[in-house]
Amino acid sequence: MRVAVVGAGVVGMSTTAALLDAGVEAVCFERSGVVMGERSAGSSRIFRLAHADPDLVRLAARARDGFARWAERAGRPMVDPCGCVVSGGDAAERAAAMTAADAAFEMVEPGSDRLRLPATVTADPVLLDPEGGVVDVDAVRAYLAARAGEAVVPEAVEAVEVTGAGATVRTAHGATGVDAVVLAAGAGTSALAGQVGITTPSALVHHFRVTFPFAEGVDDLQSWIDSPADGLRTYQHRSGPGRWSVGGTLDPALVAWEVGRDAAVAASEEVLLAYARERLAVEPRIVDGLYCTHVPDAGDGIAFRRSGPVLAVDGENLMKFAPVLGEILAAAAVDGSTPAVPQLAVR
Repeated sequence: MRVAVVGAGVVGMSTTAALLDAGVEAVCFERSGVVMGERSAGSSRIFRLAHADPDLVRLAARARDGFARWAERAGRPMVDPCGCVVSGGDAAERAAAMTAADAAFEMVEPGSDRLRLPATVTADPVLLDPEGGVVDVDAVRAYLAARAGEAVVPEAVEAVEVTGAGATVRTAHGATGVDAVVLAAGAGTSALAGQVGITTPSALVHHFRVTFPFAEGVDDLQSWIDSPADGLRTYQHRSGPGRWSVGGTLDPALVAWEVGRDAAVAASEEVLLAYARERLAVEPRIVDGLYCTHVPDAGDGIAFRRSGPVLAVDGENLMKFAPVLGEILAAAAVDGSTPAVPQLAVR
């Protein structure tokens, strides 16, 4: 069997690696030629069990075990188990979901000494996810590149067609016939999926995360998702020694697709710098930034859609599910099934 994976982000690469492990011939097309260079770029991401859906909590627990297996094979840690704090917003709903999924957590007061953050938590309630932490994206990238990098073809896929029982993937350099296709192309998935009758979200907004140096070099910090009733909603985590990264949910008018990347980045820098000056114990200067695109209001959901031999996956914040998503998509590509999170979460 031969399977084409479109997109060498973390989901595409983990799928390619899982296919190769299963003895399946796999080719992974990446338009940029760079492994994990777009939505999967950067050095770090938040890992958490804390979701508002019990099935996603269970799926994240499966992914945590997958990261542990990757770490054992790579000989280096994949997740810093520093814990994750969720304050305000849907923290209570996440607590209920974690209870339903039998996942450990604590509810603490905003001023609790259990919190290790470069700011005072003001939003209530506050959930502490002890299994949360920070994914070492550099370690994941190195591991997946070693496992699946030789299968990556640096070509942009222009068309996907269903041909008989299989499919044809077309690039500027020619056509490749395969038995199945997995579309994991991030922002590029919608256009390709539409060619075979699969509808996925197509609207995009700009997103820009910034990094500040610690004011006092404190490194023993938890990751943090903060949704106050008033004020900026943020996600924050340590992204290296003495480095603290912050992303925020800005006014949609500032990051809408039509405003352009440069204007959205400039607006994000202004808002996040003002936030850091007011709220955070960091040096208020930006030392790094990470740009990507998001589907607005997508939340944490994962969707799998199929048309014949073509399977598309879309969602936001998929880095934390990468090990289990790769296994799921590889198995579905081989057996022709369409995965569904509720069934997958209990396996």
